[in-house]
Formats: sequence, structure tokens, C-alpha cells
Amino acid sequence: MRAMVLHAPGQPLQREERPVPQPGAQQLLIKVLACGVCRTDLHLVDGELPQAVLPRVPGHEIVGEVTAVGGDVSPDWVGKRVGVPWLGWTCGECTFCCSGRENLCDRAQFTGCHRDGGYADYTVADAHFCFPLPDALSTTEAAPLLCAGLIGFRALQMAKGARHLGLYGFGAAAHLAIQVARGRGQQVYAFTRPGDSEGQAYARTLGAVWAGPSDQPPPHPLDASLIFAPVGALVPLALEASVKGGCVICAGIHMSDIPSFPYRLLWGERSVRSVANLTREDGTAFFAELRHTPVHSDVTCFALDDANQALASLRAGQVKGAIVLVP
Repeated sequence: MRAMVLHAPGQPLQREERPVPQPGAQQLLIKVLACGVCRTDLHLVDGELPQAVLPRVPGHEIVGEVTAVGGDVSPDWVGKRVGVPWLGWTCGECTFCCSGRENLCDRAQFTGCHRDGGYADYTVADAHFCFPLPDALSTTEAAPLLCAGLIGFRALQMAKGARHLGLYGFGAAAHLAIQVARGRGQQVYAFTRPGDSEGQAYARTLGAVWAGPSDQPPPHPLDASLIFAPVGALVPLALEASVKGGCVICAGIHMSDIPSFPYRLLWGERSVRSVANLTREDGTAFFAELRHTPVHSDVTCFALDDANQALASLRAGQVKGAIVLVP
């Protein structure tokens, strides 16, 4: 089978021919039908995820068909279409796992980081961490939901009740989050890089009541903000745009350093918090909500062999919505 492999940070992925992996006792063998290209993959390539184990096949927004199962897994899985997310395994024993916070497990392993991911023709994944996918979702539309959708959903759960919601960085996660937020009746204010009038227009087509550059204040104070761009300098700007009691939620796995800011921006019981990974419960709740609030993934597809080109397009911000590799 083909696999696109990262051997060292800063290097292009290398195409390799590998044997089809064999599933372990609790694993599924999955024929990859599509795999989303996530900004986290860029952080992996750039060496910004020190926990990564190389060489590694990236990709953690996987949609595929189960073709074989391990000895401890029901054969009923064979033939099913499943999604494989970022969270690939947890210990199930620590304080975090036993208190519904498996996303914080210190021994957790992540798809495309500790375990080979979906930039390949086949992959294996722990059956306990795979999601059966609704038939209504097309394969390419479903792929970005496995990280961009799920992380956006977890961040939105922290902003429940926020009538006026800011989204900083309007990429794959934000273009899905805005649809869920609009379904909840929230008014969304979209912030893009200064000068990105095209991105602002795109946000308005998805229901943003206002869209503008991140260095300008919105026309209404914000109850909560989700920051998807990996830019620490956005935190003080989001705080300044927040009402008293407002919350700024940093939704990326990596962010540049947050600059110092005056205490007056935080005072008034404003808060800053982060989103870390996801739980299986997030996935169950997310796909349940999609049954009555359907979302549409805007996707641009690349061939698996063009994974480096896909990553370059993501880095340059040349694609609206999400990028998906199709083997």
C-alpha cells in the first residue's frame, strides 16, 4: 500500500510502499476512503508537536471502510463506514479517564501523531475510538468533521449561552462551527486576517452577521470568542472585544506566545481557557446534534500523492473550508 510519511520536521512527506498493516486484538483494519488535512498536520510537519513520534504517517480526519478486525472485535464491524478522530487511545485508568475527561489522559495516544494516520491506503485504529458515520454524510464531507468539526463543537460547548459569538480565524473549523452556532440561534462575528476581504465575504455567506479584520472591534461586544488561528496576539484583542463575564476560548493544539496585556482586559470576570483534544462523548453528542442541525463541509480534494501540495495550500490559506485527501 502507499503511505505518505514524515521522517523529520521541516521535510516534505515521502511516499513509501508498505505492507498492509494487521489489526491488533482490539483494532480495525480500515481502507481509507478520505482523510482531511488539518492545521495540526502542519504543526506536526513544522516540529511544533514535541510529543510526536517519527517517522509517522499523518492524518486524523479519516473516513474509511472496515475490511478486517482483531480477535477481540465483533466481525459485525466489517463492511461498515467509520470515522477515526485525533484521540486514538487512552489508558482508561487515570483520574482524568475515570472522571469523563479522557481528553486530558497523560498516556493518551493520538492518530497521526503517536499512531500512523490516514495519509495512506490503509490504517488500523482502536475500535473503541472509531465512530460509525451517518449514511446522510458523504465520505469527503464527513472527513473534516472528525477534527475540525469535533474541536469546533467542543469549543462551542464551552460557549453555550453566548448570544454574540466571535470566531477568530475562518478556516476549516470555523466554517463548520458557524453552522452549528447559527442552528443554536447564536449571532456570529467572524474575524480574518486584515485585508482578507474574500474570507470575510465567505463568512457572511455562511451566516455571519458581521465579518471584518481581526485588528478591528466588532459592532457589538462579544459574550464569547473562539480562537482557531494559532496566533497568541489575538487573545488580548478578543478580551478587549468581550463583555464582562465573557470567555475567550483558544481552540488550537498549538499557538504562538500570548503577549502581555493590561489587567483591565481580564478584569470583570472575563476568562481565557483552552480546548484540549476531544472525548468520545463529544463525538456522540456532535453527531446527534447534526441530525437536527445539518452542516455542509466545503471541501477541496487532492490525490493522496499530492499531500505535500495540499499542505502547502493550507499553509498559504488558498482554500476555503477544508482540504481532503482521496486515495
